[in-house]
Amino acid sequence: MDIDKIRSWCLRAIEPLRPAGPGTPAPNDFVFSAKRTDAGRTLPPYYLVYFLLVDLLGFRNLGRFEKIAWSVPLEYRGKAFLVEHRKFGLGLFAASLPDDESDAAEIVKRIHKAARVARPYFDWRAEQAVQESKLNVINRSRELFARFEFFVDLYEARHIDAERRRDEKIETQTRENAWTITFPAIALKREARWFALSAIDCFFSWTEHFFIHLAVLKGRCSTGEQVAELAAAEWNTKYKTALDMNDPVSKKLYDNLAILRRQLRNFIAHGAFGKDGEAFSFHSTAGAVPLLLPYKLDRSSFQFGQGIELVPDKAVELIRTFINHLQEGSSATAWVHIQEYELPSILTKVRSGEYARAMASTETMEDYARHEAELIDRYANMDF
Repeated sequence: MDIDKIRSWCLRAIEPLRPAGPGTPAPNDFVFSAKRTDAGRTLPPYYLVYFLLVDLLGFRNLGRFEKIAWSVPLEYRGKAFLVEHRKFGLGLFAASLPDDESDAAEIVKRIHKAARVARPYFDWRAEQAVQESKLNVINRSRELFARFEFFVDLYEARHIDAERRRDEKIETQTRENAWTITFPAIALKREARWFALSAIDCFFSWTEHFFIHLAVLKGRCSTGEQVAELAAAEWNTKYKTALDMNDPVSKKLYDNLAILRRQLRNFIAHGAFGKDGEAFSFHSTAGAVPLLLPYKLDRSSFQFGQGIELVPDKAVELIRTFINHLQEGSSATAWVHIQEYELPSILTKVRSGEYARAMASTETMEDYARHEAELIDRYANMDF
């Protein structure tokens, strides 16, 4: 890629915008008194503006101030402006409003135009970051886990209600000498089964995300390419990468969860047809016979049998056993980082050994995670 050519194109795209210099007319306290323009609210994302002006074009960055991450002084048609990333967002700031608003709108147009021209450069910067593994892996584990718990709570509430009302019968007279009879427990059990299916789906979604962070913290993924490959891999591969299959408990849980995933989640994912003829029955003189005969079923508590015979309590019990294993077993230290503090996984810290040191014990990780969370809060508030 010819960066000099892209730089030249971008400079033409933003003309007559240029870096502010000693000869740029501006009030003495301009850096502190400049006001946010309305036009600046429509600037491209802050990182694109920074990469364009500072990284590619070499505009001067005044650095950090209280509540300001970076500040770039500009000159446009003999007037001074500032592009700053502040606590309340990126903005374009001017000395005199509303008089400078029209010029601010022109500046924003030129920055947008130059940002479009610079797209190959932005892509190149991203590729370089991946190759050097200067990446943060976003952590959404807590939200995904909360979704799982939401559906489990709904399942358990319906299940308890169905058991409580299992002998209840409601008779409703529809006309003279005619009644309808309903059993509320039937509908409640059906709804409980639906919520259980949703909970199982959410559980596997959460584990696919959790396993990637667990693999990073354990040093089994240290580059951007490895994380990308693991993210695209099957659930089985993620499990085996993140957890020790030589551990008998992890191995047994894997075997049972793999059955649950295959017989329940995959069945639903394929439109309740499954892959082994679960939705078919063949003709015979005995009547309709399930194509998936009983002796072909896996011997487990989670089998569908003839159709979709879900055993929710067994499935949820297995899932809760696995979660307890993560919280109390060899992954307990990582649980603090991933689930309790919901910190991103930073690949450079794998290579520097920071994660290996933090993973020494739960107490060490607590101290480390607390410190990292404080740093993130400080940077979010721009308390430099």
